[in-house]
Amino acid sequence: MSITLISFLAYFVMSGMLSSIGIITGPMASYFELPVTEVTARFSWLTLGILVGSILALVVFDWLSLKKIVILLYGLISFSLVSLLFAQSIDFVGYALGVVGVCCGVGLAGAATIISTTYQQEQRASMLVITDGSFSVAGIVCSSIALYLLSLEFHWSGSYLFVAIVAAIIIVLAIFSTFPDASNPVNDGAVDAAPVEPRESEPQARWPFSVWVCIVCLFFYTLGQYSMLWWLPNHLETALGIQSSAAGEVVGRFWTGMFVAQLFVAWWVLKVGVQRLLLLATLSTFLCSIPLWLVDSIDALVMLAFLWGFANLGLLKILISYATLQVPKPGPRLISGLLLGATLGTALSPWVTSNIVEMSSSYFVLQFSTLCYALLTIMLWSLRFYEMKKAS
Repeated sequence: MSITLISFLAYFVMSGMLSSIGIITGPMASYFELPVTEVTARFSWLTLGILVGSILALVVFDWLSLKKIVILLYGLISFSLVSLLFAQSIDFVGYALGVVGVCCGVGLAGAATIISTTYQQEQRASMLVITDGSFSVAGIVCSSIALYLLSLEFHWSGSYLFVAIVAAIIIVLAIFSTFPDASNPVNDGAVDAAPVEPRESEPQARWPFSVWVCIVCLFFYTLGQYSMLWWLPNHLETALGIQSSAAGEVVGRFWTGMFVAQLFVAWWVLKVGVQRLLLLATLSTFLCSIPLWLVDSIDALVMLAFLWGFANLGLLKILISYATLQVPKPGPRLISGLLLGATLGTALSPWVTSNIVEMSSSYFVLQFSTLCYALLTIMLWSLRFYEMKKAS
Protein backbone atom coordinates (compact mmCIF):
# COMPACT_ATOMS: atom_id res chain seq x y z
CA MET A 1 0.00 0.00 0.00
CA SER A 2 2.76 2.46 0.91
CA ILE A 3 4.66 1.98 -2.35
CA THR A 4 1.42 2.51 -4.30
CA LEU A 5 0.93 5.77 -2.43
CA ILE A 6 4.51 6.72 -3.36
CA SER A 7 3.72 6.28 -7.05
CA PHE A 8 0.59 8.43 -6.78
CA LEU A 9 2.43 11.14 -4.85
CA ALA A 10 5.14 11.17 -7.54
CA TYR A 11 2.49 12.22 -10.07
CA PHE A 12 1.18 14.72 -7.51
CA VAL A 13 4.63 16.34 -7.25
CA MET A 14 4.95 16.65 -11.02
CA SER A 15 1.53 18.24 -11.39
CA GLY A 16 2.19 20.52 -8.43
CA MET A 17 5.26 21.89 -10.18
CA LEU A 18 3.44 22.60 -13.45
CA SER A 19 -0.08 23.61 -12.44
CA SER A 20 0.77 26.84 -10.57
CA ILE A 21 3.28 28.29 -13.05
CA GLY A 22 0.75 30.65 -14.62
CA ILE A 23 -0.29 31.87 -11.17
CA ILE A 24 3.15 32.61 -9.70
CA THR A 25 4.97 34.14 -12.70
CA GLY A 26 3.47 37.57 -12.01
CA PRO A 27 4.56 37.68 -8.34
CA MET A 28 7.96 36.26 -9.36
CA ALA A 29 8.41 39.04 -11.92
CA SER A 30 7.62 41.65 -9.26
CA TYR A 31 9.95 40.01 -6.74
CA PHE A 32 12.94 39.90 -9.11
CA GLU A 33 11.95 43.12 -10.93
CA LEU A 34 12.05 41.40 -14.31
CA PRO A 35 9.62 41.11 -17.24
CA VAL A 36 7.12 38.26 -17.00
CA THR A 37 8.46 36.86 -20.27
CA GLU A 38 11.94 36.43 -18.83
CA VAL A 39 10.59 34.80 -15.67
CA THR A 40 8.41 32.40 -17.66
CA ALA A 41 11.33 31.47 -19.88
CA ARG A 42 13.21 30.28 -16.77
CA PHE A 43 10.68 27.50 -16.40
CA SER A 44 12.27 25.99 -19.51
CA TRP A 45 14.85 24.67 -17.03
CA LEU A 46 12.06 22.72 -15.35
CA THR A 47 10.48 21.34 -18.52
CA LEU A 48 13.78 20.57 -20.24
CA GLY A 49 14.92 18.92 -17.00
CA ILE A 50 11.90 16.63 -17.21
CA LEU A 51 12.96 15.68 -20.73
CA VAL A 52 16.52 14.96 -19.57
CA GLY A 53 15.17 12.93 -16.66
CA SER A 54 13.05 10.80 -18.96
CA ILE A 55 16.18 9.96 -20.95
CA LEU A 56 18.25 9.21 -17.83
CA ALA A 57 15.48 6.89 -16.66
CA LEU A 58 16.45 4.52 -19.46
CA VAL A 59 19.67 3.61 -17.63
CA VAL A 60 19.55 4.89 -14.06
CA PHE A 61 17.63 1.88 -12.72
CA ASP A 62 20.56 -0.33 -13.72
CA TRP A 63 22.85 1.58 -11.35
CA LEU A 64 20.92 1.76 -8.07
CA SER A 65 18.00 0.05 -6.38
CA LEU A 66 14.56 1.60 -6.79
CA LYS A 67 14.40 2.44 -3.08
CA LYS A 68 17.69 4.35 -3.11
CA ILE A 69 16.71 6.20 -6.29
CA VAL A 70 13.38 7.34 -4.85
CA ILE A 71 14.97 8.57 -1.60
CA LEU A 72 17.74 10.40 -3.49
CA LEU A 73 15.42 11.98 -6.07
CA TYR A 74 12.82 13.32 -3.69
CA GLY A 75 15.47 14.43 -1.23
CA LEU A 76 16.94 16.60 -4.01
CA ILE A 77 13.49 17.85 -4.98
CA SER A 78 12.61 18.80 -1.40
CA PHE A 79 15.94 20.56 -0.83
CA SER A 80 15.78 22.43 -4.16
CA LEU A 81 12.24 23.68 -3.57
CA VAL A 82 13.00 24.88 -0.04
CA SER A 83 16.05 26.73 -1.38
CA LEU A 84 13.75 28.82 -3.60
CA LEU A 85 12.58 30.61 -0.47
CA PHE A 86 16.07 32.10 -0.13
CA ALA A 87 16.80 32.66 -3.83
CA GLN A 88 17.97 36.18 -4.66
CA SER A 89 18.85 35.50 -8.29
CA ILE A 90 16.60 34.36 -11.13
CA ASP A 91 19.52 32.31 -12.43
CA PHE A 92 19.58 30.32 -9.19
CA VAL A 93 15.84 29.70 -9.57
CA GLY A 94 16.47 28.32 -13.06
CA TYR A 95 19.16 25.95 -11.84
CA ALA A 96 17.01 24.73 -8.94
CA LEU A 97 14.06 24.14 -11.27
CA GLY A 98 16.36 22.21 -13.59
CA VAL A 99 17.34 19.85 -10.76
CA VAL A 100 13.69 19.38 -9.84
CA GLY A 101 12.78 18.69 -13.47
CA VAL A 102 15.43 15.99 -13.90
CA CYS A 103 14.39 14.34 -10.65
CA CYS A 104 10.70 14.46 -11.59
CA GLY A 105 11.45 12.92 -14.99
CA VAL A 106 13.23 9.97 -13.39
CA GLY A 107 10.73 9.86 -10.53
CA LEU A 108 7.77 9.29 -12.83
CA ALA A 109 9.61 6.34 -14.35
CA GLY A 110 10.04 4.98 -10.83
CA ALA A 111 6.34 5.45 -10.16
CA ALA A 112 5.50 3.58 -13.36
CA THR A 113 7.88 0.79 -12.39
CA ILE A 114 6.19 0.42 -9.01
CA ILE A 115 2.78 0.07 -10.62
CA SER A 116 3.89 -2.31 -13.37
CA THR A 117 5.81 -4.62 -11.01
CA THR A 118 3.32 -4.59 -8.13
CA TYR A 119 -0.02 -5.18 -9.83
CA GLN A 120 -1.32 -7.87 -12.12
CA GLN A 121 -2.38 -6.89 -15.61
CA GLU A 122 -6.09 -6.64 -14.71
CA GLN A 123 -5.37 -4.21 -11.87
CA ARG A 124 -2.92 -2.00 -13.75
CA ALA A 125 -5.68 -0.30 -15.77
CA SER A 126 -7.36 0.83 -12.55
CA MET A 127 -4.07 2.13 -11.20
CA LEU A 128 -3.52 4.03 -14.45
CA VAL A 129 -6.86 5.83 -14.07
CA ILE A 130 -6.07 6.71 -10.46
CA THR A 131 -2.71 8.24 -11.45
CA ASP A 132 -4.65 10.43 -13.87
CA GLY A 133 -6.86 11.50 -11.02
CA SER A 134 -3.84 12.17 -8.79
CA PHE A 135 -2.40 14.49 -11.44
CA SER A 136 -5.66 16.44 -11.73
CA VAL A 137 -6.23 16.63 -7.97
CA ALA A 138 -2.73 18.06 -7.56
CA GLY A 139 -3.58 20.72 -10.14
CA ILE A 140 -6.65 21.71 -8.14
CA VAL A 141 -4.93 21.64 -4.73
CA CYS A 142 -1.65 23.34 -5.66
CA SER A 143 -3.23 26.11 -7.72
CA SER A 144 -5.63 26.81 -4.82
CA ILE A 145 -2.76 26.89 -2.33
CA ALA A 146 -0.80 29.25 -4.56
CA LEU A 147 -3.76 31.62 -4.78
CA TYR A 148 -4.38 31.52 -1.03
CA LEU A 149 -0.76 32.13 -0.05
CA LEU A 150 -0.35 34.95 -2.57
CA SER A 151 -3.52 36.58 -1.21
CA LEU A 152 -1.74 36.62 2.17
CA GLU A 153 1.29 38.20 0.44
CA PHE A 154 3.39 35.14 1.17
CA HIS A 155 6.57 34.41 -0.80
CA TRP A 156 5.95 33.48 -4.45
CA SER A 157 7.38 29.97 -3.84
CA GLY A 158 4.77 29.14 -1.20
CA SER A 159 2.98 26.51 -3.28
CA TYR A 160 6.33 24.89 -4.05
CA LEU A 161 7.02 24.62 -0.32
CA PHE A 162 3.87 22.52 -0.12
CA VAL A 163 5.20 20.35 -2.96
CA ALA A 164 8.46 20.03 -0.98
CA ILE A 165 6.44 18.68 1.96
CA VAL A 166 4.82 16.10 -0.33
CA ALA A 167 8.30 15.11 -1.55
CA ALA A 168 9.42 14.72 2.07
CA ILE A 169 6.44 12.44 2.72
CA ILE A 170 7.58 10.28 -0.21
CA ILE A 171 11.02 10.00 1.41
CA VAL A 172 9.54 8.88 4.75
CA LEU A 173 7.31 6.32 3.03
CA ALA A 174 10.25 5.04 0.97
CA ILE A 175 12.45 4.54 4.02
CA PHE A 176 9.90 2.24 5.67
CA SER A 177 8.70 0.44 2.50
CA THR A 178 9.79 -2.69 0.70
CA PHE A 179 10.14 -2.06 -3.03
CA PRO A 180 9.57 -4.54 -5.86
CA ASP A 181 12.39 -5.73 -8.09
CA ALA A 182 12.97 -3.11 -10.79
CA SER A 183 15.15 -5.27 -13.00
CA ASN A 184 12.77 -4.54 -15.88
CA PRO A 185 11.89 -0.87 -15.33
CA VAL A 186 9.28 0.94 -17.32
CA ASN A 187 10.20 4.38 -18.62
CA ASP A 188 7.71 7.18 -18.26
CA GLY A 189 9.10 10.71 -18.64
CA ALA A 190 6.24 12.72 -20.06
CA VAL A 191 4.11 15.21 -18.12
CA ASP A 192 0.93 13.45 -17.07
CA ALA A 193 2.24 10.28 -18.66
CA ALA A 194 0.77 6.80 -18.44
CA PRO A 195 2.56 3.91 -16.76
CA VAL A 196 3.99 1.64 -19.41
CA GLU A 197 3.62 -2.06 -19.04
CA PRO A 198 6.48 -4.37 -19.95
CA ARG A 199 5.47 -6.30 -23.02
CA GLU A 200 6.92 -8.72 -25.49
CA SER A 201 9.59 -7.40 -27.78
CA GLU A 202 8.23 -5.24 -30.55
CA PRO A 203 8.59 -6.45 -34.09
CA GLN A 204 11.19 -4.61 -36.08
CA ALA A 205 8.63 -3.55 -38.70
CA ARG A 206 8.21 0.15 -39.23
CA TRP A 207 5.51 1.96 -37.36
CA PRO A 208 2.45 2.76 -39.49
CA PHE A 209 1.75 6.31 -40.59
CA SER A 210 -1.00 6.66 -37.97
CA VAL A 211 1.52 6.20 -35.13
CA TRP A 212 3.68 9.05 -36.41
CA VAL A 213 0.57 11.23 -36.64
CA CYS A 214 -0.18 10.44 -32.99
CA ILE A 215 3.36 11.42 -31.95
CA VAL A 216 3.01 14.79 -33.67
CA CYS A 217 -0.46 15.22 -32.16
CA LEU A 218 0.88 14.58 -28.66
CA PHE A 219 3.46 17.31 -29.24
CA PHE A 220 0.81 19.86 -30.24
CA TYR A 221 -1.51 18.76 -27.43
CA THR A 222 0.93 19.45 -24.59
CA LEU A 223 2.32 22.54 -26.31
CA GLY A 224 -1.18 23.99 -26.63
CA GLN A 225 -2.41 22.99 -23.19
CA TYR A 226 0.47 24.40 -21.17
CA SER A 227 0.74 27.52 -23.33
CA MET A 228 -2.86 28.34 -22.41
CA LEU A 229 -2.55 27.38 -18.74
CA TRP A 230 0.64 29.35 -18.14
CA TRP A 231 -0.39 32.58 -19.89
CA LEU A 232 -4.15 32.81 -19.38
CA PRO A 233 -3.85 34.25 -15.83
CA ASN A 234 -1.34 36.85 -17.04
CA HIS A 235 -3.64 37.85 -19.89
CA LEU A 236 -6.63 38.20 -17.57
CA GLU A 237 -4.66 40.39 -15.15
CA THR A 238 -2.83 42.64 -17.63
CA ALA A 239 -5.33 42.93 -20.48
CA LEU A 240 -8.66 42.68 -18.67
CA GLY A 241 -7.69 44.05 -15.25
CA ILE A 242 -8.99 41.00 -13.41
CA GLN A 243 -7.61 40.41 -9.92
CA SER A 244 -4.92 37.74 -9.62
CA SER A 245 -7.05 35.60 -7.29
CA ALA A 246 -9.89 35.46 -9.80
CA ALA A 247 -7.48 34.86 -12.69
CA GLY A 248 -5.90 31.97 -10.82
CA GLU A 249 -9.30 30.49 -10.08
CA VAL A 250 -9.79 30.03 -13.83
CA VAL A 251 -6.79 27.66 -13.89
CA GLY A 252 -8.16 25.78 -10.90
CA ARG A 253 -11.47 25.25 -12.66
CA PHE A 254 -9.66 23.73 -15.65
CA TRP A 255 -8.13 21.05 -13.42
CA THR A 256 -11.49 20.48 -11.73
CA GLY A 257 -13.17 19.96 -15.09
CA MET A 258 -10.50 17.50 -16.20
CA PHE A 259 -10.79 15.53 -12.95
CA VAL A 260 -14.58 15.26 -13.27
CA ALA A 261 -14.28 14.06 -16.88
CA GLN A 262 -11.69 11.45 -15.95
CA LEU A 263 -14.24 9.81 -13.67
CA PHE A 264 -16.20 8.82 -16.77
CA VAL A 265 -13.46 8.14 -19.33
CA ALA A 266 -13.37 4.37 -18.86
CA TRP A 267 -17.14 4.14 -19.30
CA TRP A 268 -17.08 6.38 -22.39
CA VAL A 269 -14.35 4.29 -24.01
CA LEU A 270 -16.52 1.18 -23.62
CA LYS A 271 -19.58 2.97 -25.01
CA VAL A 272 -18.19 4.83 -28.03
CA GLY A 273 -14.71 3.36 -28.58
CA VAL A 274 -11.26 4.91 -28.37
CA GLN A 275 -11.16 6.51 -31.82
CA ARG A 276 -14.60 8.12 -31.66
CA LEU A 277 -13.94 9.45 -28.17
CA LEU A 278 -10.59 10.80 -29.36
CA LEU A 279 -12.16 12.61 -32.31
CA LEU A 280 -14.95 14.10 -30.18
CA ALA A 281 -12.53 15.15 -27.45
CA THR A 282 -10.11 16.91 -29.80
CA LEU A 283 -12.90 18.80 -31.56
CA SER A 284 -14.57 19.86 -28.30
CA THR A 285 -11.23 20.89 -26.76
CA PHE A 286 -10.47 23.05 -29.79
CA LEU A 287 -13.91 24.68 -29.73
CA CYS A 288 -13.83 25.27 -25.94
CA SER A 289 -10.44 26.99 -26.15
CA ILE A 290 -11.71 29.75 -28.48
CA PRO A 291 -13.99 31.62 -26.01
CA LEU A 292 -11.15 31.77 -23.47
CA TRP A 293 -9.54 34.61 -25.45
CA LEU A 294 -12.80 36.18 -26.65
CA VAL A 295 -14.82 36.49 -23.43
CA ASP A 296 -14.02 39.20 -20.84
CA SER A 297 -16.47 38.22 -18.07
CA ILE A 298 -14.73 36.46 -15.19
CA ASP A 299 -17.88 34.48 -14.28
CA ALA A 300 -18.16 33.21 -17.84
CA LEU A 301 -14.45 32.44 -18.00
CA VAL A 302 -14.61 30.31 -14.85
CA MET A 303 -17.40 28.25 -16.40
CA LEU A 304 -15.63 28.06 -19.79
CA ALA A 305 -12.38 26.92 -18.15
CA PHE A 306 -14.28 24.09 -16.47
CA LEU A 307 -15.77 23.07 -19.83
CA TRP A 308 -12.34 23.27 -21.47
CA GLY A 309 -10.86 21.00 -18.79
CA PHE A 310 -13.82 18.63 -19.09
CA ALA A 311 -13.31 18.46 -22.86
CA ASN A 312 -9.61 17.63 -22.36
CA LEU A 313 -10.60 14.59 -20.23
CA GLY A 314 -7.11 13.09 -20.42
CA LEU A 315 -6.45 13.33 -24.14
CA LEU A 316 -2.84 12.25 -23.64
CA LYS A 317 -3.85 8.81 -22.35
CA ILE A 318 -6.49 8.37 -25.05
CA LEU A 319 -4.02 9.30 -27.79
CA ILE A 320 -1.49 6.81 -26.45
CA SER A 321 -4.17 4.11 -26.22
CA TYR A 322 -5.25 4.74 -29.81
CA ALA A 323 -1.65 4.63 -31.06
CA THR A 324 -1.00 1.28 -29.37
CA LEU A 325 -3.95 -0.18 -31.28
CA GLN A 326 -2.17 0.56 -34.57
CA VAL A 327 0.54 -2.11 -34.11
CA PRO A 328 0.17 -5.86 -33.40
CA LYS A 329 2.43 -5.90 -30.34
CA PRO A 330 2.96 -2.43 -28.84
CA GLY A 331 6.03 -2.40 -26.62
CA PRO A 332 8.14 0.00 -24.57
CA ARG A 333 9.85 1.43 -27.65
CA LEU A 334 6.53 2.59 -29.08
CA ILE A 335 5.37 4.04 -25.75
CA SER A 336 8.68 5.84 -25.31
CA GLY A 337 8.32 7.43 -28.75
CA LEU A 338 4.80 8.61 -27.97
CA LEU A 339 5.79 10.02 -24.59
CA LEU A 340 8.77 11.78 -26.14
CA GLY A 341 6.42 13.73 -28.42
CA ALA A 342 4.36 14.81 -25.40
CA THR A 343 7.42 15.72 -23.34
CA LEU A 344 8.90 17.82 -26.14
CA GLY A 345 5.70 19.87 -26.33
CA THR A 346 5.83 20.59 -22.61
CA ALA A 347 9.56 21.32 -22.65
CA LEU A 348 9.35 23.84 -25.49
CA SER A 349 6.24 25.65 -24.26
CA PRO A 350 7.94 28.21 -21.94
CA TRP A 351 10.53 29.18 -24.56
CA VAL A 352 8.09 29.37 -27.46
CA THR A 353 5.42 31.33 -25.61
CA SER A 354 7.88 33.76 -24.02
CA ASN A 355 9.13 34.67 -27.47
CA ILE A 356 5.57 35.12 -28.72
CA VAL A 357 4.79 37.52 -25.86
CA GLU A 358 7.98 39.50 -26.47
CA MET A 359 7.01 39.94 -30.12
CA SER A 360 3.32 40.63 -29.44
CA SER A 361 1.32 39.95 -26.26
CA SER A 362 -0.12 37.18 -24.10
CA TYR A 363 -3.33 37.46 -26.12
CA PHE A 364 -1.55 35.91 -29.10
CA VAL A 365 -0.27 33.05 -26.91
CA LEU A 366 -3.88 32.10 -26.23
CA GLN A 367 -4.57 32.16 -29.95
CA PHE A 368 -1.42 30.10 -30.50
CA SER A 369 -2.79 27.52 -28.06
CA THR A 370 -6.03 27.32 -30.03
CA LEU A 371 -3.98 26.95 -33.23
CA CYS A 372 -2.21 23.94 -31.69
CA TYR A 373 -5.58 22.38 -30.89
CA ALA A 374 -6.77 23.17 -34.42
CA LEU A 375 -3.77 21.36 -35.93
CA LEU A 376 -4.38 18.45 -33.58
CA THR A 377 -8.02 18.25 -34.64
CA ILE A 378 -7.28 18.56 -38.36
CA MET A 379 -4.62 15.84 -38.27
CA LEU A 380 -6.75 13.31 -36.39
CA TRP A 381 -9.92 13.92 -38.40
CA SER A 382 -7.91 13.79 -41.65
CA LEU A 383 -6.38 10.51 -40.51
CA ARG A 384 -9.87 9.16 -39.86
CA PHE A 385 -11.09 10.11 -43.36
CA TYR A 386 -7.91 8.70 -44.89
CA GLU A 387 -8.43 5.36 -43.13
CA MET A 388 -12.10 5.24 -44.19
CA LYS A 389 -11.17 5.93 -47.80
CA LYS A 390 -8.38 3.34 -47.67
CA ALA A 391 -10.74 0.73 -46.20
CA SER A 392 -13.32 1.32 -48.93
